[in-house]
Amino acid sequence: MFLVLLFMGKLSIPHNFCLLFSGISNVCALQDFTRKSKGKPNGKKPAPEEKKLYLEPEYTKSRITDFEFKELVMLPREIDLNEWLASNTTTFFHHINLQYSTISEFCTGESCQTMAVCNTQYYWYDERGKKIKCTAPQYVDFVMSSVQKLVTDEDVFPTKYGKEFPNSFESLVKKICKYLFHVLAHIYSSHFKETLALELHGHLNTLYTHFILFIREFNLVDPKETTIMDDLTEVLCSSSGSSSNGSGNGSSNSAGAQNHVKER
Repeated sequence: MFLVLLFMGKLSIPHNFCLLFSGISNVCALQDFTRKSKGKPNGKKPAPEEKKLYLEPEYTKSRITDFEFKELVMLPREIDLNEWLASNTTTFFHHINLQYSTISEFCTGESCQTMAVCNTQYYWYDERGKKIKCTAPQYVDFVMSSVQKLVTDEDVFPTKYGKEFPNSFESLVKKICKYLFHVLAHIYSSHFKETLALELHGHLNTLYTHFILFIREFNLVDPKETTIMDDLTEVLCSSSGSSSNGSGNGSSNSAGAQNHVKER
């Protein structure tokens, strides 16, 4: 049912949002990028933190639309909440998958030996809860495969009239959004240079802003989970009518974690 609603007036913008990515398939081939490895400090002072290129004002200003995303993510009065969550979650899945595909050739087992975002390393947990250490491309493949399986399951994301959403639907959407956030954060953390060279940073910034405001609007991801990107979120979302919504102290929390690697 939610796919049918994509063609209604209230859902026309999320549906048309895919048009913003029409130029991605025509990007040119890039030369390989070499990443400088951080050396261990020889003295008492810790190694200086690597500069975050994606926070440079000349790049954070780049957008491909002037949409007011704060209004765009709000639930329309005539739309069921689960229908709204389903349509938007599916749309974000496809766009984030598409965005990652533009830099996937640079995200390899050699260049990204762990699924890392800044100083945080993520592990995949299988259906039995077993913790799996994997490379970034393996992790992203796990994410996209599992989400694809869910959004095409009629018992989870029903498309037929009268079909009810499962009681666990909201918790499943939260899990999906958490994993999609990890993918977006990894693109910024490890592949922003490639994204910049492809001139797709405006697409990435627009997608990130839309996604963050959506998950905040419906409390779909624990603010502690997104703290790692609070500096970027503050810059990109401050002009989109965003409130702090639990992330006001994110900078102080993340500052104390600069000198050690966290695991999740």
